[in-house]
Amino acid sequence: MKMTKLTGRIVFPDDPCYEIARKDYNTRFSKYPLAIIYCQDTQDVMNAVKWTRENCISIRARSGGHSYEAFSILNDGIVIDVSEIDKIIFNETNMEATIGAGAALLPIYECLWNSGVTIPGGTCPTVGIAGLTLGGGFGMLTREMGLLCDNLIAVQMVNAKGEVVCADRCTNPDLFWALRGGGGGNFGIVTSFTFKVHPISDVAVYNITWNWSDSREVIKAWQAWAPFVDERLTSIIDLFTKKDGRISSAGEFLGNEDQLKCLLKPLISAGNPIQVDIQTIPYIEAVIRFDGGLGPHKFKNTGAFVYHSLPDEAIDTLLCFMETSPNKDNSVQFQSLAGAVREIPPDGTAYYHRDANYIMQYITRWKADKEKEPNIHWVESLRRAMLKYVNGTYVNWPDVFIKDWPKAYYGTNYQELMQIKCKYDPENIFHFKQSICPD
Repeated sequence: MKMTKLTGRIVFPDDPCYEIARKDYNTRFSKYPLAIIYCQDTQDVMNAVKWTRENCISIRARSGGHSYEAFSILNDGIVIDVSEIDKIIFNETNMEATIGAGAALLPIYECLWNSGVTIPGGTCPTVGIAGLTLGGGFGMLTREMGLLCDNLIAVQMVNAKGEVVCADRCTNPDLFWALRGGGGGNFGIVTSFTFKVHPISDVAVYNITWNWSDSREVIKAWQAWAPFVDERLTSIIDLFTKKDGRISSAGEFLGNEDQLKCLLKPLISAGNPIQVDIQTIPYIEAVIRFDGGLGPHKFKNTGAFVYHSLPDEAIDTLLCFMETSPNKDNSVQFQSLAGAVREIPPDGTAYYHRDANYIMQYITRWKADKEKEPNIHWVESLRRAMLKYVNGTYVNWPDVFIKDWPKAYYGTNYQELMQIKCKYDPENIFHFKQSICPD
């Protein structure tokens, strides 16, 4: 039998590029793969999957390399990296964009902006399109345009046998269902996505800052308002530590400045804002403004969906943790959902948490190694303290401390996902610590 040859740009441990190639966005992890294969096209991906099967070597799929738990890299295996498969093709007639699975968000937004369109992706500019889409994908346009996976029309994927499989509503609809919220690296290695695009021009944006002492009142006002306000407005809140001394809110509105001022009245009336900024800017400037990327750093983030407004005791719990944070730079970010997300039922795609009002992300980061344990203990203690008030979490924010992760990420959709995994990857070739198991 003829053995498969590896193709693409291959980086081995003795290559000068290896140290950079093996780095993860979360720099608290340090792993040493046997090689990183930077695939240039779908054939390179096919060859890599076949070669690793023939040689019984473990693999990981990587696009942007932003996995919170470094699931896209491994020791003593092969990383199949699609970041150089990044072509973007806009079809104006069909209002569709076909995007290579390695493209990062900022280049995508810039390319589509040149044609006056966009997709409703996330805010971190270096996140890869693949992981974001496969986990669901939300950002500052979500409440009006839906999740990124809701705008997905078709997918091309290399399966566990190294064969190309296409999926859409008519072709392999079970796989198409699973790839919209089932998480990256579970069923195969996607090489391209086709999305519906939306016209975009100027947007109205706001930023409001209060003293930390107003936090309780601001959170209560925001959660009663943000998930239910005009769907053209998506907003966030950043609750900082007491030592930092601030709480702030920002948002993006697909309408004019005067309308936004009116919509913001319930939020501005909370507490005593020390700064209120409302302006109209080109959409691409808003992309830069909401840039959620700090660059590679050491962190441990986790989070939770909120289906019902947090009661006073839950808000008190948050504030207590922000008073006692071991790190001045830790924070909790709230992002509004609902709106268009709810137009699809929880079992309409693999993304289960359709009924959540908003999502919270608990954020901790550090520089010195001695700061690692206190910060990880803090964020895990916060997650546990909040469990009775929340419902599950987001598969794109994986957390190895979550024991019943299938329920937390997928709810009642997990059984169906296991069956689909069994059909498309029965040998569990694509596996990692929290990957979907074959039924």
